[in-house]
Amino acid sequence: MNEEILNALTEIFRDIFDNEDIVATPELCADDVEEWDSLSHIQLVVAIEKHWHIKFTAREIMKWQNVGEMAQAITAKIA
Repeated sequence: MNEEILNALTEIFRDIFDNEDIVATPELCADDVEEWDSLSHIQLVVAIEKHWHIKFTAREIMKWQNVGEMAQAITAKIA
């Protein structure tokens, strides 16, 4: 797992959820973050796409079960 991607995701998550305690680990999922709902998920995706200048399809986004899968998708796009 790319440490730089997880560090950047941690910053994005902290910004979106306004919570400095969040750490983006590969296992982190929506059930672990109280404020993580469908609206904040969209905000996360938009922030991620903007940060890395990439675009995801709805199908790609729907497959993500946790931050690890999100990070793998980012890695695949920027490779």
